[in-house]
Amino acid sequence: MSSATALTELPSHTPVLVVGTGFGGLAVAAELVRGGRGADVVVIERADEVGGTWRQNTYPGCACDVPTSLYSLSFAPSADWSHTFARQPEILRYLETVATGSGVRARTLFDCALLEANWDAASALWRVRTSRGELTAGSLVAATGALSAPNVPAIDGLEDFGGTVFHSAAWNHDHDLTGERVAVVGTGASAVQFVPEIADRTARLTVFQRTASWVIPRADRTRGSVEKALYRRIPLSQKLVRGLVYSTREMYVIAFAYLTWLLPLFAVVSKAHLRRQVADPVLRRALTPTFTIGCKRMLLSNDWLATLDRDDVDLVPSALVRVTPTGVVGSDGVERPVDTIIFGTGFTPTEPPIARLLRGTDGRTLAEHWDGSPSAHRGMTVHGFPNLFLMYGPNTNLGHSSIVYMLESQAAYVRAGLTHLRSHGIAAVEVSERAQRAYSAHVGAALESTVWNRGGCSSWYLDRRGRNSVMWPTFTWRYRAQMRRFDAENYRAVAPADETAVA
Repeated sequence: MSSATALTELPSHTPVLVVGTGFGGLAVAAELVRGGRGADVVVIERADEVGGTWRQNTYPGCACDVPTSLYSLSFAPSADWSHTFARQPEILRYLETVATGSGVRARTLFDCALLEANWDAASALWRVRTSRGELTAGSLVAATGALSAPNVPAIDGLEDFGGTVFHSAAWNHDHDLTGERVAVVGTGASAVQFVPEIADRTARLTVFQRTASWVIPRADRTRGSVEKALYRRIPLSQKLVRGLVYSTREMYVIAFAYLTWLLPLFAVVSKAHLRRQVADPVLRRALTPTFTIGCKRMLLSNDWLATLDRDDVDLVPSALVRVTPTGVVGSDGVERPVDTIIFGTGFTPTEPPIARLLRGTDGRTLAEHWDGSPSAHRGMTVHGFPNLFLMYGPNTNLGHSSIVYMLESQAAYVRAGLTHLRSHGIAAVEVSERAQRAYSAHVGAALESTVWNRGGCSSWYLDRRGRNSVMWPTFTWRYRAQMRRFDAENYRAVAPADETAVA
């Protein structure tokens, strides 16, 4: 889709600057446009099109593992989804359509990367440097997501490998895997989707599994013309389905967070799925996790386990420890010759790259403030960083429902915060350290009894201090309830230090 109707140059100032055009950026920008604040918003996007992680990830088989009924913006329903679990190309087209239809595209400057943003106390503004120039912003909304920085582990000898190497989030479509010996590192959500897609092309596929994951069937089906016509003619029917899917998903958190003794019921389904698809008892044991189901992200797939049971696919139940010029070596010491290495090793949600680009009131970056353990009031605001709002910030990830629901809740909070500023004639607000600490302590205490903390696994939910700084501990409707109003009592007003300062 063309971005011809988008902005063509960077203004010198904007009341609100949104960084990123994934689901989060589109949700907050559209919320402001729909609320009559469109002229106050500028969105910058480092790529040439919207989409965020759904633009970046184009690996074979890429799809959503949340039902499409829920994984879409409530203000932009679509009756055209072809599957109950949408594929990447369709999600990307949806986001492109939303950007245009909501008016966000007209407020977006593409090919514009954020390089740094510094809080200027004298003028109570953000001074922002981008790849397309500089500007000031009254408020800054960081909507770069938690899954934007591919994680490529440091492996001894990788730089000397004579073959091809790439990460699943930067898939090399120009490289033909036909007849090649391929090593896949990682067995997470991306690998379970692309490995079955490439197995028929490769001569030999070797998969390195550091830890087995719980896998359950993906209840995917195609949507027929009758169902689509019903949604178009009776929109309420689609809303009812969305509500039903939402309610069903909310029930999951009862087992994950409150009645964890119910989790073995999920494990029964996963073990039966494993028995149906893997005949070899030795391989089956290697694919059986030793931690409580739900501790790590449960994987949805109908063909991953069957693919690993193929004669031309080898599962190495250990980490990749070394790479030679012609092959890969696991912890078993065996060297396996390969032509291509594909990393399916996920992202760095507890250390988002944008945190290194934002400097607050004391001149330190957000990454320095966090020191490897992110924290934010309501997952959105941080003491020392006035008028900064984080989309998909600390402790807002979910293990049971759609992040889009959380993002729309956050978008409403941003709008309420900006309305508070305008109605009270305040230049900026900063969350109090006390409020931020109290909120983080409350969320941390709620997480203690959940499977994400007590399930006996080492997951990406835990930061380098061992704290769960990623997950939301309870029902999503509770998060939305607290985000309906801007809690001004937890903030202090910030005026320009130099009242004569000119932005």
